Amino acid sequence: MVVTNALYKKIISRFALVALILCAPAYSAVLPDERVDVLEHQYEGGGIQVSGPSILVRKSIGKSISVSANYYVDMVSSASIDVLASASRYSEERKQKSVGVDYMNDRTTYSFGYTTSDENDYHAKTYNLGVTQGFFGDLTTLNFGFSFGQDIVGRNLKGAPDPDFHLDKEQRRYSLNLSQILTRNLIAEVSLESGSEACIGMKEGQTCLNNPYRSYSYVQNGARALALEKYPLTHNSDAGSIRAIYHLPYSASIRADVRHYTDSWGVTANNAEIRYIHDFKKDLLLEVKYRAYSQAKADFYADLFPYKDAQNFMARDKELSAFSSKTIGLGLTYKFPWNIPGFDKSTANLFWDHMAIDYEDFRDYANFSGKKPADTVYKVGEEPLYSLDADVIRFYLSFWF
Repeated sequence: MVVTNALYKKIISRFALVALILCAPAYSAVLPDERVDVLEHQYEGGGIQVSGPSILVRKSIGKSISVSANYYVDMVSSASIDVLASASRYSEERKQKSVGVDYMNDRTTYSFGYTTSDENDYHAKTYNLGVTQGFFGDLTTLNFGFSFGQDIVGRNLKGAPDPDFHLDKEQRRYSLNLSQILTRNLIAEVSLESGSEACIGMKEGQTCLNNPYRSYSYVQNGARALALEKYPLTHNSDAGSIRAIYHLPYSASIRADVRHYTDSWGVTANNAEIRYIHDFKKDLLLEVKYRAYSQAKADFYADLFPYKDAQNFMARDKELSAFSSKTIGLGLTYKFPWNIPGFDKSTANLFWDHMAIDYEDFRDYANFSGKKPADTVYKVGEEPLYSLDADVIRFYLSFWF
């Protein structure tokens, strides 16, 4: 089952350690460390369970080239509110493979990467490149990144791929980052991002930017009826963020991050995050974080439409609705006091995030429409608003050589 849920993608991206390492800009003309990371991740919340392993290997070739490879697996089991409303519980597996190359020439680093992701009804491949340049004795660093993706959207019928359902989608992402060392203790960064998605070669009535299994709801004979969602054929987005890291007089630092997002569908969002990182005796690192996020709904979103085909585009994806979330997180990194043969250093890393999400215009009709005793049945459009709690756990081992 293809997953286009925006929040779900954000959650999954937190697991993708390889993507962060392969695609994030290197803020100085130094090759990444040679290392191996072995990760196990788990997400549980809102009726969705995701787990799987990942392994990343990065190796230098001479003094100017660094290569990396990653293998990452998601095993998904879902009985989310979207599934309960219009389908049955499902399970699937996604496999992602990535390779990357960094080439350093004086104060300039060139980065190239390629990623493939395969599910039984969704296939994606992404090419990315980046250029990082240091100025003024590396006090200032400028990075430009670009990625191009080609996706094939499919659909399953009774557990097997539908041979007649084949949609093509292209994605482009641009990023510009400026990092500046302001004082010996303070580093600041400004980032701009722009992206676009477009359906290619669609027939009348088709769209590739929504989940082909998801439906919107409308009023019919005093009850909710369902019809497949209808989305625009293009989606453009822009975002800007400011980040600062301040090193405290003792072995600790504070990181603050604010971001604003807007897109062509009418969604606007803001989030702010603060982290405190403390180094205990150089062998134990503690991280505490808090994040707040809020979002306005898309122009064509509604929990309940007045009738079928009420407008050109209609969606009931809860991640296009208005909602807010709060996240608290804890992390521990422990450096092993002994040396493992063949490695210079090794660490064990455990991170936990707890998310509380409240939807302002998405109602839990799947659980409260005629499925309870008569005294708890709600009228159409007056069901309780939906909310969920989710936990994200990541454990990984890192080895430097």
